Amino acid sequence: MDRWPTGRLLSTAARLVEHSWNEKLGVIGLTHAGVIAIEVLAANGPMTQAQLAQLVRVQAQTMGKTLSRLESHGHILRVRSTSDRRSHVVSLTEQGSEAASAAVDMERSVLAAASIDPDVLRQELQSVVRELASRFSSPATKAIVANGEPGLSVEAPDQV
Repeated sequence: MDRWPTGRLLSTAARLVEHSWNEKLGVIGLTHAGVIAIEVLAANGPMTQAQLAQLVRVQAQTMGKTLSRLESHGHILRVRSTSDRRSHVVSLTEQGSEAASAAVDMERSVLAAASIDPDVLRQELQSVVRELASRFSSPATKAIVANGEPGLSVEAPDQV
């Protein structure tokens, strides 16, 4: 690893953290993609499935699969919209709110295994993301970073 480029170290660390976190999340019926969806719902309240997919920046079909899993575990409710019968309004359940809190604790436990303070690591990574986004990113990516939207990551079908 001493000869690995920084990018390889970052991507390997990210995969290892995400794999470990997903193992823990599976116990409560969540995936990384599910955590993103419930975080957006917790922050913004009920919304249509299409709005949620747009905010998270994934295809509606991908969001539908994620929501089906969340719904089967009691984390969200989908109700047909009264104003547009073609769409569903998605809301977070109490169980979903509890799962979101548990996911934060699980993430911290994954990072606690490392010899670096998770808060320091998080601050450093935020600095890297902001700096690189301001220098090399499209206006859309810069806006995402500036607004702190949780859907910055690209779609990963294996995480649905």
